[in-house]
Amino acid sequence: MRTKVTVLSLLLVMLFATSSFAMEGQQPEAIAEKMAFKLVRGVTNVATSVVEIPKQSYLTVRDRGAVGYVVGPLKGMGMAVYRLFTGLTETVFFAVPQPGYYDSMIQPEYVWQGWGAKRVEPRAEPVDEPAEPAVNKGE
Repeated sequence: MRTKVTVLSLLLVMLFATSSFAMEGQQPEAIAEKMAFKLVRGVTNVATSVVEIPKQSYLTVRDRGAVGYVVGPLKGMGMAVYRLFTGLTETVFFAVPQPGYYDSMIQPEYVWQGWGAKRVEPRAEPVDEPAEPAVNKGE
């Protein structure tokens, strides 16, 4: 009796488990296309990573003012290293569907994107408190 219950339990588990494995797969052409885009994106980001230095310099001066002349090139060097690293990673691992099924590891995907609107909130101007009227002590 115990054997029958065990076998029946295993059959039920197998019945419900097989339906969870029945997923519709991607077409091979779509997978190859996404892999190719990931490879091209990686090679492009390796080749254009140096452009991050003038890009970040320009954006930081535009968004932050004169301090951008110092901070911008430093930020650009950091972003250039980051774009180079992600480009190398995407180039080497173009066949791996990570992250998020061949999605980009860096935003914006390419260095020539993201020049549009300001990315930083404007600095708040100090608000002057209205002066309280002087009270005459003699009244």
